[in-house]
Amino acid sequence: MLTWFFIILILAVGLVAAALAARAYMTGTPIAGQIFGARPERRLAVVEQTRVDNRRHLILIRRDGVEHLVMTGGPVDVVIETGIGAGRPRVATTTPTVEAEASQPVFSRQPRTFGQAVNE
Repeated sequence: MLTWFFIILILAVGLVAAALAARAYMTGTPIAGQIFGARPERRLAVVEQTRVDNRRHLILIRRDGVEHLVMTGGPVDVVIETGIGAGRPRVATTTPTVEAEASQPVFSRQPRTFGQAVNE
């Protein structure tokens, strides 16, 4: 009596496994994806990395479509730039315009004549 139960159980498990294998073959999805559901889309990726010196690395990381530049391996890991590619328009590589050349300097001071001391 118990042996018939195991025979029927083994046949049922084999039938389910064959059905899953046939479905996986027909649809092209793995069996684990059919049982546990689809794998979520990856949100984090290392886009590029380069070595600065023997200890430090520059790593370009993409998270949710936004890139971040990080330097690791020194005394402190540093985020150099964040929000790269966050919907900003690309700047065309053309010659600079007159407006860009006439922009205000960051540090402004009064002009000095030749030979004039600093505090005169």
